[in-house]
Amino acid sequence: MQQNPHATEKERDTSLEVAIGREVKGFRRNLGMTVVELANLASLSPGMLSKIENGQTSPSLATLKSLAGALNVPVTALFRQFEEERDASFVRAGQGIEIERRGTRAGHHYRLLGHTVGGAVTVEPYLITLTEDSDVFPIFQHDGAEFLYILEGEVGYRHGDKIYDMKPGDSLYFDADAPHGPESLNRLPIVFLSIISYPAPAGKK
Repeated sequence: MQQNPHATEKERDTSLEVAIGREVKGFRRNLGMTVVELANLASLSPGMLSKIENGQTSPSLATLKSLAGALNVPVTALFRQFEEERDASFVRAGQGIEIERRGTRAGHHYRLLGHTVGGAVTVEPYLITLTEDSDVFPIFQHDGAEFLYILEGEVGYRHGDKIYDMKPGDSLYFDADAPHGPESLNRLPIVFLSIISYPAPAGKK
């Protein structure tokens, strides 16, 4: 059962109750047991078991353990129909979306490797390449935080009033609201990952 990522918490809770109820009912019927028989084995009243099977109540963990024991299944088996939707963005080597951003005209090559869908935080992973045609451009500023990881080349990267000499394997995590960018291109080509995260715009959570 797939979940709507935009559903309210109440709607998701109801879906979980319905999913658990279906599993309990399915296991009970597969064992050829009546509601009364399973209720007795799980130390529940038939009325309570009926409510659980129909998704009309939220059973406690202790109740779920009792039901799982009576049905001879692991507790996790009662949740298998409840799977929240998980977004994934797969990009093959050499692919990705070419992005026009500030700095592109300065010879910075941006390739977007994925993106988030929904949620309270937006995450944008980029593969950035600087070549001999690139200009230094140490005046980026934007909301959120940024993480850099150098894959190839060497660069003097400015953040605020500090410059970090970065080589392959080096990383830098910083507040992106401060002025930042490559101050000196020490060994070309320079290839690095840039992962930017910031709060999702209002209305898009």
